Amino acid sequence: MTAFLAGLVAGYGVAVPVGAIAVLVVGLTARTSFRVGAAAALGVATADGLYAAVATLGGTVVAGLVTPVAGPLRLVAAGVLLALAVHGAWRALRRRAPATTAPARRGLDTPSRAFLGVLALTLLNPATIVYFAALVLGRSDAAEPLAAGLFVLGAFLASASWQLLVAAGGSLVGRALTGPRGRLVTALASSTIIAVLAVVMLLG
Repeated sequence: MTAFLAGLVAGYGVAVPVGAIAVLVVGLTARTSFRVGAAAALGVATADGLYAAVATLGGTVVAGLVTPVAGPLRLVAAGVLLALAVHGAWRALRRRAPATTAPARRGLDTPSRAFLGVLALTLLNPATIVYFAALVLGRSDAAEPLAAGLFVLGAFLASASWQLLVAAGGSLVGRALTGPRGRLVTALASSTIIAVLAVVMLLG
């Protein structure tokens, strides 16, 4: 139980700070549906759970391997975020959806694509595994399989619950801005914030 609670705390610690991924989940949910946003949220939680699992298995070894490539991975993550921002703004500006024609679903606009895309993007953040590795190394029961499993489960559930709450917030925004103009404003605002966070990531 102690390991599970430690995992919960660790999961909330890495999930609660609002960053580019949270903004992406909110904007995606507002533009599409809660189903798509929930899939994206579970993609984030899965990435956090995977990193927690790798950290419990590798500890300092994994952290040491990841740290030297943190810079290049940050550049890749920032590039992907910029591409998503540009793509989201471009689609919002050019979208024309006649009443008789359903708009084609591309990018992250389906649950499966949202899950896989956001999972891949979240995995590009090496700081997460270093964070979990540092927490694991501070625990005396880190080598016990049951404790390690409970820690990972707690981290996954914490991340999933928070990201689903973020997606629900995006769903409410989407309902409040149901018209074409509201969708456009939401998409452009989300793309702008993601782009700014990507630039901050590059500068940092």
